[in-house]
Amino acid sequence: MTMALPWLLVLELVLYAGCFICGIIAATSLTLTQGHFDGRCILYGSVYYNMSAQALALESSSSPSLCYFVSFISICVAIYCFCLLLYWIYSSCADEDPSRARLWLNISLLVCAVIVFFLVVSGCILRIGRNHLCLSVLHSLPSITECEEAQNETWISPYTGDHFYSGLHSAERSVWVNFFFWMLIIVVISVQRHHVSDFRGLGRDAAWSPDETQPFLRHPSRL
Repeated sequence: MTMALPWLLVLELVLYAGCFICGIIAATSLTLTQGHFDGRCILYGSVYYNMSAQALALESSSSPSLCYFVSFISICVAIYCFCLLLYWIYSSCADEDPSRARLWLNISLLVCAVIVFFLVVSGCILRIGRNHLCLSVLHSLPSITECEEAQNETWISPYTGDHFYSGLHSAERSVWVNFFFWMLIIVVISVQRHHVSDFRGLGRDAAWSPDETQPFLRHPSRL
C-alpha cells in the first residue's frame, strides 16, 4: 500500500521532472551542435566566408571545456532531479513518512540556490556566446539579416552548420526554463518550511498544559 504524498511535495516532484527534461535537452542540444563542428565549441567563435569554396568556415572557437562545462551543469542537474524522483517514489511505495524536518528543508534551499547560480552562469554563457557568434556570421554574410538564415548556407567540411543556431537556441531556452522551474521549487520548499515552523509552534502550544499554571493561579487557603 502506497502512502499519499502532500500536494506541495507532489508539485515539487512535478517541477523536478520538468527540470530533468530541460537538463537532458540542454546537454543533448549543445553536445550535438559541438559534434557538428568536429568537437569544437562555437560559443564566442567567429566565422569567415571562403570566396573560393563559396562556403562558410569556422575561423576561431572557444575551448571545448567551455561547452563541456555547460553540458556538465545540465547533466548534473538532471541526475540530481532523477535521484530525487526515485527517492520519493520509493518512499511513497515503502510507506515512509514523507514529511521533512526543517534542517533538510534548509539544506534543500541551499542546494537550490547553488543550482540556480550555475544555471544563470550557463544561461549567460550560452546567450552571450551565441550572440558573439551571430555577429561574426552577419558580418561575414551581409546578404542575410538573421543569424538563423546562415543554417541554409554551405559550410566547409568537416563542419556542418545546418542546425547550429537552432541547437544553441534550444540549449539556451532549456537552461532558462530550467532556471524558472528551480525558482518555483524554491518557493514551494519555502512554503513547506513555513508550514513546518507553524506546526512546531502549534505543537508547543498544545504541549503547554493548564496544570502547569495552576500553582500560580491557586488561591491561598484561609486559616
